Amino acid sequence: MNAKEPLWTPGQARIDAANMTQFITQVNHNHLQSITGYDELYHWSLDGKEQFWSELWDFCGVIGDKGNRILVDGDRIETAKWFPEARLNFAENLLRRKDDETAIFFRAEDQVEYSLSYRDLYRQVASVAAWLKDQNLQPGDRVAAYLPNMPEAVVAMLAATSLGAVWTSTSPDFGEDSVIDRFGQTEPRFLFTADGYFYNGKKHPLADKVSAIRNKLPGLEQIIQVDLAGFGIQAGALDWRDIIANPVDVIDFVPRQFNDPLYILYSSGTTGKPKCITHKVGGTLLQHLKEQKLHCDVHPGDHVFYFTTLGWMMWNWLVSALASEAALVLFDGSPFYPDGEVLWRYADDIDMTVFGTSAKYLDAMKNAKLRPADKFDLTALRTLASTGSVLAPESFDYVYENIKQDVCLASMSGGTDIVSCFALGCPLLPVQRGEIQCRGLGMAVEVFDDDGKSLQNEKGELVCTQTFPCQPAYFWGDESGEKYHNAYFARFANVWHHGDYVRLTEHNGIVIYGRSDATLNPGGVRIGTAEIYRHVEQIEEVVESIVIGQDWDDDVRVVLFVVLQPGIELDQALQGKIRKTVRAKCSPRHVPAIIIQVAEIPRTKSGKIVELAVRDVVHDRPVKNTHSLANPEALELYRHLPQLQE
Repeated sequence: MNAKEPLWTPGQARIDAANMTQFITQVNHNHLQSITGYDELYHWSLDGKEQFWSELWDFCGVIGDKGNRILVDGDRIETAKWFPEARLNFAENLLRRKDDETAIFFRAEDQVEYSLSYRDLYRQVASVAAWLKDQNLQPGDRVAAYLPNMPEAVVAMLAATSLGAVWTSTSPDFGEDSVIDRFGQTEPRFLFTADGYFYNGKKHPLADKVSAIRNKLPGLEQIIQVDLAGFGIQAGALDWRDIIANPVDVIDFVPRQFNDPLYILYSSGTTGKPKCITHKVGGTLLQHLKEQKLHCDVHPGDHVFYFTTLGWMMWNWLVSALASEAALVLFDGSPFYPDGEVLWRYADDIDMTVFGTSAKYLDAMKNAKLRPADKFDLTALRTLASTGSVLAPESFDYVYENIKQDVCLASMSGGTDIVSCFALGCPLLPVQRGEIQCRGLGMAVEVFDDDGKSLQNEKGELVCTQTFPCQPAYFWGDESGEKYHNAYFARFANVWHHGDYVRLTEHNGIVIYGRSDATLNPGGVRIGTAEIYRHVEQIEEVVESIVIGQDWDDDVRVVLFVVLQPGIELDQALQGKIRKTVRAKCSPRHVPAIIIQVAEIPRTKSGKIVELAVRDVVHDRPVKNTHSLANPEALELYRHLPQLQE
């Protein structure tokens, strides 16, 4: 195939059936427009942003009172207020259905499997909400979860938010210190947890960690525990089954303002205590409806899966698919136990229509030479979504050659900061190799140089130049707003600066080169780390890599660390091969000055490699919060290396 040709182009039947096509028809009718494709729709969504978001509310059938005013103070991005008169309840919008079709599928590896119907889901939420109401849970109170990715987490979240409470969660692979760093700041009244969880075929108890957490959260009134792994309910905890055994048929949904808090999510916390990013009721709902119904083309009855934990924003994103009347597909455990095909068997068994995962998972499948297309019927699969890190062009090839040819590969990028995406997929557009298909509707994404000049087809900073509804409400505990301002608005006046180093292509797609703060700068030339990873990790001897810039002789030199295949040693020949590849595929500036073999790469709980933490260790600076890492001991592999002193 010609490298310039798209890897996938939607057929006319797919375009005609797409929700986005129906939305364009509605916009044209209601606003006397003549929009014919995505590009025109995107620009209309910015030029007429108030009309766009109001029209989206109507198209998605948001349950609530929209009010008369759509936007106040819209020219000031940091302080703009969307839908200031609106009243709605988040949980009510996700609990539209009450029938006997399956609402949630669940598997915990090969140990536990069950499902909930929409009717069962509603009744369980009603029971838990009634119990919380009896405990005098008030709007704005925090309810936390330290749970596997299981139906009870969805039920607890919906019960809490039905009463106007603020939900916050993390996953059971977090140690107690990491949990206390998070929940200690947000002070939940109630904690939902489990007796244990499954990973790699083993049962892991949680009792000791839960006890330690309880002792450090003085405001915690009650722990509610689910018996998943068979360890039993620990002393002092309330059994989940006792709560849902109380039958309740009706939920009394508490109306909330559009900009009231809904979720508290946490930054990775590798440079200090995690930031408590607080997201809005209406902004989260409206943005997720837009992304799922329009960009991912989710229809009622679809089966939507994302491989995630409760410690990653993609869980919050996934559960919103209920608002599109789709079923959630939940999985908890290792995606490679008992083998690398476990998720694809699941996809085949229940006819997944959206399969979401991380770029690292697809890379691992590629390295393992797995070919799901040979074994599984993926007829139902329309969209394969990828996020978490940069999806290399070679991984695009892998998907179309080994998973499915007729699928929309929706690489996505946004983050915890907006609990959604700035750039993502589109069912009306072709998929270009190595590119995110488009900027999200209503998201005025541009690329700026250091002076704030807008760029096309050149690398620069990802920014957003207009307000959007899913901006965070604030950081919890940041009374002055200084931390919030410094995080997004200090770099460019009245412009959201996201911190990604990117390029806007000639197709109006996005290519991401890594985080701006991890960008290398040898000789004053900015280099995105993803450019190096892409080519180094195609070398068969290399499993994965991490690259940093080391301060050296009044400049910066590129240092590459590699994890190699078992039995392979980093000799001069392999170093030469790596350098030759980087020089040929990137540029002489990209070539690492030093290459070092390591046994492991440190990463966050959600799987992201931590270039800044490694850079700090190499420069003998403290890493302020190693609790956020999945493998903090790996950092010691990078400390005081003799090669870095030469």
